[in-house]
Amino acid sequence: MSQSHQQPALSKCPGCAEPPAAGDLFCGACGYDLSAVPARPDDRPTMAITVPPAAGAVQWPAAAETDSSDVPAPVHHPADLPGTDSGGRPLAEPEHGQPAAERGEASEPGAAALPGQVDGPGPVGEQAAGSVPVRHDDRAVPGDAADSGDFALAAPDPRTAEHTAAAAAAPAPGAKVCVACRSGRVDPDGYCENCGHAQPRERDHMEQELDAVAAVSDRGLRHHRNEDSFAVSSTALPDGSPAVVAIVCDGVSSASRPDEASAAAASAANEALLESLPRGTHPQQAMHEAIVAASEAVNALAQEPAGAMEHDAHRHQNAPACTLVGAIAAGELLIVGWVGDSRVYWVPEDRTRPTARLTEDDSWAAQMVAAGLMNEAEAYADERAHAITGWLGADAYELEPHTAAFKPDRPGLVVVCTDGLWNYAESAEEMAAAVPADAQERPLHAAQVLVGHALDGGGHDNVTVALLPFAVRPQGAGSACETA
Repeated sequence: MSQSHQQPALSKCPGCAEPPAAGDLFCGACGYDLSAVPARPDDRPTMAITVPPAAGAVQWPAAAETDSSDVPAPVHHPADLPGTDSGGRPLAEPEHGQPAAERGEASEPGAAALPGQVDGPGPVGEQAAGSVPVRHDDRAVPGDAADSGDFALAAPDPRTAEHTAAAAAAPAPGAKVCVACRSGRVDPDGYCENCGHAQPRERDHMEQELDAVAAVSDRGLRHHRNEDSFAVSSTALPDGSPAVVAIVCDGVSSASRPDEASAAAASAANEALLESLPRGTHPQQAMHEAIVAASEAVNALAQEPAGAMEHDAHRHQNAPACTLVGAIAAGELLIVGWVGDSRVYWVPEDRTRPTARLTEDDSWAAQMVAAGLMNEAEAYADERAHAITGWLGADAYELEPHTAAFKPDRPGLVVVCTDGLWNYAESAEEMAAAVPADAQERPLHAAQVLVGHALDGGGHDNVTVALLPFAVRPQGAGSACETA
């Protein structure tokens, strides 16, 4: 059922201010339609409420929607700061029955306080002056298990979470640091625990320099690992004169564990020379024995018990194998020895003098040239050119170490290298052109330049080169090297 709304009686006409008669629908003086006057509200919302100002009233600041870090601004409650109400009376203390969240305090001892809570009572002016510090959290109750000396936060600050995570991933002092992000720790598998970047292995690029010899080895641009290895050293002969050694080995990629084979061969040959040369063994004989020792070290790799390295699926398919080339500078003699297709070049200090290659490859191309079936250009253009016919390993046909002794009549540089270099400077003249002019004084720099020459040419193979400066007094004209 609908209900009618009764108009309230007016004390005067809105049009002429004359008092209307009771029950009139129109003003008798001016004819104003009294029924069109809206009902008068009961609460008079437009009436001003006047309250006498109280002394020391608090001027509450308006809180911003967000602070400078885009985190919502803290909410202030009436009991957070001292002040008066609209009637000028001091704010009442929160009653015991009021919820803790509404009182602006922690619900239980040790819990975090609400943002914006101050540490204690006091005039606002004193707090603003900094005499009472403002805290946004609360300490745990003394003696409690959570009392660690730090403030217990209700939630981690998002502004510091990123830095905390980075600090947690930072490596311990002395640990290997990632080369990519420069902050993560490298796990035993060679990957960064922070960014996942694979780390370069130790053998990807190696350099070593002694007083009279230097060597550089690089993985190249196409291979996934460096299968070359080298060893450089120096010792003294029985008469006190120096003997300098350079050994370079190239792992056979088609064999199992070629990187291990080259490392074992280089190490074994170097150790054998350092043992025999000081005893007075002739350098050429010492080189022969060193190659035999290197061969035995590579053969021993094939004799490991089955399953010794089960993580390598190809580990026991065939025997490890590598090539070897070495040089010894002892007194007036230059001794070279080799098995395989790594080479030794002679580059005189006076570049107007002839250069020479001091080794002959154990390869298919070299055999074709030696047999007179092809010239050198035709043989090395064949796809079978670099198939080796001699190597160190358990499946080698018969070990035939090659050694040669030379007595240079002028100073020069001995270049000991794998085919990863000489493929880009095959002839003696090309190799001499690639060697820097100051190689005698800066052998390490020259070795770096030669490796760069191979990388600039394509870097299709591992690249290893050792440079051994050879200093003698000029003895007149003659060939660059004289076979002893």
